[in-house]
Amino acid sequence: MENGCTQHEEQAHSGIEGYKERVHQFFLKRRLTTLQWLAIILLAIGTTTSQVKGCGEASCGSLFSAPIQGYMLALLSAWLSALAGVYTEYLMKKNNDSFFGSIFNMARLLLDDVRVGFENGPWWRRLLSGYTITTWLVVLNLGSSGLIVSWLLKYADNIVKVYSTSMAMLLTMVLSVFLFSFKPTMQLFLGIIICMISLHMYFAPAHMLVGTLAAAAAGVTSPASNTSKEIAVDGKEEP
Repeated sequence: MENGCTQHEEQAHSGIEGYKERVHQFFLKRRLTTLQWLAIILLAIGTTTSQVKGCGEASCGSLFSAPIQGYMLALLSAWLSALAGVYTEYLMKKNNDSFFGSIFNMARLLLDDVRVGFENGPWWRRLLSGYTITTWLVVLNLGSSGLIVSWLLKYADNIVKVYSTSMAMLLTMVLSVFLFSFKPTMQLFLGIIICMISLHMYFAPAHMLVGTLAAAAAGVTSPASNTSKEIAVDGKEEP
């Protein structure tokens, strides 16, 4: 039951990505083209497909077996997450905050040491006591992830962050195969392929997808247009 609820929650989060783009457009005054909207819809379909566990009768019957309250809470969580992400990007791009906040936090810890007379040692010893290699790896992972996400929000946008998270499915699948003997499902492969198509549709120039603009810029015309030009020229030459 817990796996089923997790699956429904992940599907809700992936299906609400269009709402995030609407909020992104409202706060940051950025408009998306029709092709980009189609790419975002494909991204939601791809991420949802990758979360489907199976295609049998039992699994398909259990897709919507969770209580309605669970679906509503999952949708609310996805909406609030999207709103918080876009608003965080808005604040980061609007303000140029420095690292003075960290200095004030450090001063607060030092003040605690002064109050107790350094009985338990300085704050940096108490803060790092009991740390192991695993703990440092967790801190390094979380710190690196936070810095990368902050960099994406500051110099890119939430859409790039969403695509980065979606494309991480491929890396996660490869690592899981080697580390945990994970057996990928057909749904996961289809979801990754759909997400890759969506990635190309969103970021590729229009002439790469359609080809008409590039052909017009190169002076290449179709056989039908050449035929019509010849007919027009012949008509002018006749008396």
